[in-house]
Amino acid sequence: MQMSHRISAFQCSPIRRLSPYARDAVKRGIKVYHLNIGQPDIKTPVQVIEAVHQYSETIIAYGNSEGRQELREALPGYYAKYGLDVKAEDILITTGGSEALQFAFMTLCDPYDEVIIPEPYYTNVSSFAHSAMVDLVPITSNMEDGFALPDISEFEKKITRKTGAILLCSPNNPTGHVYTKDEMLQLLNLCKKHDIFLIVDEVYREFCYDGKQFTSVLAFPEFSDRVICVDSFSKRYSMCGSRIGALISRNKDVLDNALKLAQARLCPPDIEQVAACAALKTDDSYLFEVRNEYERRRNFIVDGLQKIDGVKCSMPKGAFYMVAELPVDNAEKFAMFLLKDFNLNGETVMVAPCEDFYVTKGVGRRQVRIAYVLNTHDLERAVACIDAGLKAYRKEVMGEKL
Repeated sequence: MQMSHRISAFQCSPIRRLSPYARDAVKRGIKVYHLNIGQPDIKTPVQVIEAVHQYSETIIAYGNSEGRQELREALPGYYAKYGLDVKAEDILITTGGSEALQFAFMTLCDPYDEVIIPEPYYTNVSSFAHSAMVDLVPITSNMEDGFALPDISEFEKKITRKTGAILLCSPNNPTGHVYTKDEMLQLLNLCKKHDIFLIVDEVYREFCYDGKQFTSVLAFPEFSDRVICVDSFSKRYSMCGSRIGALISRNKDVLDNALKLAQARLCPPDIEQVAACAALKTDDSYLFEVRNEYERRRNFIVDGLQKIDGVKCSMPKGAFYMVAELPVDNAEKFAMFLLKDFNLNGETVMVAPCEDFYVTKGVGRRQVRIAYVLNTHDLERAVACIDAGLKAYRKEVMGEKL
């Protein structure tokens, strides 16, 4: 039977679409190191788990469409630690940051409107855009300069009467770039000039390295009418499966209209919001220690990859992802090879091919996204698999004489 044209335009996620090959490898007795997905091995704060165990309601009932009032009133205290003046009425609780992005697209854009986005970008944004019938307009960033913001003139060239917003992720998934205050100001002034919005996904704000300071889009009150911040509990507190996020804006019209979508899906999950309230009580030392651990892992894997002949990568400044360019003809073929036809002493690795992290066709074909969310022992084994796998692939598939 014919499926819809809409769904036919969707891509299968490069983060997950090779999962059947990984499961088959496990069935064959192969240990797979998962660097394809941002699932940390860091323990969730114990009080979060305890809050779920202690959930005492006798009925799991519908809640408020805008989210639990307890959670919305607790979040401003969290943002105040960053010097941000956010009020409960500025916050709409969503089913993960993903739903917040979908709400933003559907609130700001009509079908076939455009959102400008630096690429490579978080690949699932493509599906959110297709759901809202929004076209993504790419501005390509480059590994050579650490995937910094392209020149502001490149953005202005892309603005048309169809442009509804510019979308950033900072710290960035997949590149690890952290946008500076100057970069933010340039974009905000551009958005004001052309009367469009700036949407910023800030779910990795805690994870900035080398003493680099994070600048939130919420730190510019003079631009409040055109700013939307997307946030999430998933990575900050290692509770990815809880699916609790937030859409934050001081623009009342944005929130009032996004609430229509929130009401249509009734409410965010209740037990998970209880867990999120508990997460906000986590001692600051937890996030400090987690950030330091990710910085250590970053240093470890960058050092390991840079020792492999032909591999190129830049030093991520934040989040826990990096883009690496490999000496192969096709990164997706190589990723499949690692899972189907290769193992090193009974071990292999899963990575995410990067071509679908770009809108521009043909770009990123030799790149992979790596999530350094595993401990350094596992990262050491994973890097060894990549090194040996590259040698095997280049010899067996590409026919090179090494």
